[in-house]
Amino acid sequence: MASVGFIGLGNMGAPMMRNLIKAGHAVKAFDLADTARKAAADAGATAVTTAREAAQGVEVVVTMLPAGAHVKSVTLGEGGLFAAAAKGTLFIDSSTIDVASARAVADEAAKAGHLMIDAPVSGGVGGAEAGTLTFMVGGPDPAFARAKPFLEAMGKTIVHAGGPGNGQAAKICNNMLLGISMIGTCEAFALAEKLGLDAQKLFDIASKSSGQCWSMTTYCPVPGPVPTSPANRDYKAGFAAAMMLKDLKLAVEAAQGAGASVPLGAEAAQLYNLMAGAGQGGLDFSGIIHMLRGKA
Repeated sequence: MASVGFIGLGNMGAPMMRNLIKAGHAVKAFDLADTARKAAADAGATAVTTAREAAQGVEVVVTMLPAGAHVKSVTLGEGGLFAAAAKGTLFIDSSTIDVASARAVADEAAKAGHLMIDAPVSGGVGGAEAGTLTFMVGGPDPAFARAKPFLEAMGKTIVHAGGPGNGQAAKICNNMLLGISMIGTCEAFALAEKLGLDAQKLFDIASKSSGQCWSMTTYCPVPGPVPTSPANRDYKAGFAAAMMLKDLKLAVEAAQGAGASVPLGAEAAQLYNLMAGAGQGGLDFSGIIHMLRGKA
């Protein structure tokens, strides 16, 4: 088993870290929040007081941070993780960040003598807790091969999407599609209500017809048809609308940089921005059906 530094113990990072401990790895854990560090220690990790300390004397460093600016500030420079870690350390960044930042950080990792992959995830908090996450991985083949056993301790599906930054590219493309399809699904169910069509009847028909999609069959945005969906828990977030907005913004920014046309992705970002602006960013992203019904 290996020694691992884990930095970023939020809703996703904490259960991911616990699964590494369950797999037998020795984990040094850091988060800015005292409560998160205490919970990590209670779970069997060695809680440390700085990110640099988490990266010293370990074979692997996992980061799960909010944005590209945070990843850069933690890893780069004389006080950063790349300078603190021994040469040859493997870095796994599971943050969801912009592609340009992911590629820039990977380049600096290589210059510092480290291996690095970007490995954003899909599957939400439930997947993190169950160890069934999907990892979309970008990076060189040797780094992916070395990282795979650690990813398998935290996830079920691991896909090598190509070179540095391609994991982030896969994540934002997937989540742009998800955001668009959820809005379409919500519009269909909201229209059905207005037309007097029972939600279960629409589900029974559309889930077996050409309108079938994951947003409907696994995450149905109305109570009843899919008992495990957040709609049955007052839209308590599995994946918060604010996080969907973040990913849609990343997709639109990447499209602008690449000269790609994403009119539906841009419109989806605007709709989720309205939802967040109405104070509903903490709801599950399927809760956008409230806004589409005309209910703030």
